[in-house]
Amino acid sequence: MDREDFHILRLMGEIDRKGVQSQRELAQRLNLSLGLVNAFLKRLVKKGYFKVTTMPRNRVKYFLTPKGLARKSKLTVEYLRYSVNFYKEIKNLLLNKYSEMEEKQVHSILFLGAGEVAELAYLYLQLTPINLLGVIDEEKKGQRFFDLQVENLERLRQNDWDAILLTRLDETEREVQSLMEIGVSLDRIATL
Repeated sequence: MDREDFHILRLMGEIDRKGVQSQRELAQRLNLSLGLVNAFLKRLVKKGYFKVTTMPRNRVKYFLTPKGLARKSKLTVEYLRYSVNFYKEIKNLLLNKYSEMEEKQVHSILFLGAGEVAELAYLYLQLTPINLLGVIDEEKKGQRFFDLQVENLERLRQNDWDAILLTRLDETEREVQSLMEIGVSLDRIATL
């Protein structure tokens, strides 16, 4: 599924769920530019996916047509296929990473990052004998991560862990460099 189809699916879903909205409201809800929303809507109306009726105060209402409903259903199926394939790739990536860690005799790890990637990493970690001892995330310090409390970088001082897994996908090189600068050896840092 390409990015445009993804945006169109979101737009169709939002209009189908919420009914009357201005293009500006749609743009804000979907985090898209007003011009992009306008272009998508014009294209979708032209293709017969939406019917437009004028309402008081220069507003319009979009109705999903049967043809539009069929297109939305097709895009939903494509999105689900894409999501399932992405999920399988993440699962394989994580299980392979954990297998590598087990081969290196890693028994206990820390996560660096407490977001969605960390949640998936945690779920698949349950399939291994590796123990998660802590989660480090400066921005989420004090929050809960499953049965653990998120900590700050001070957690690294407790030398009870074998490796730290970067569970944030952005700025990996910077994260690795920062960890090395505070004394974590490269052989104890694992990346996805």
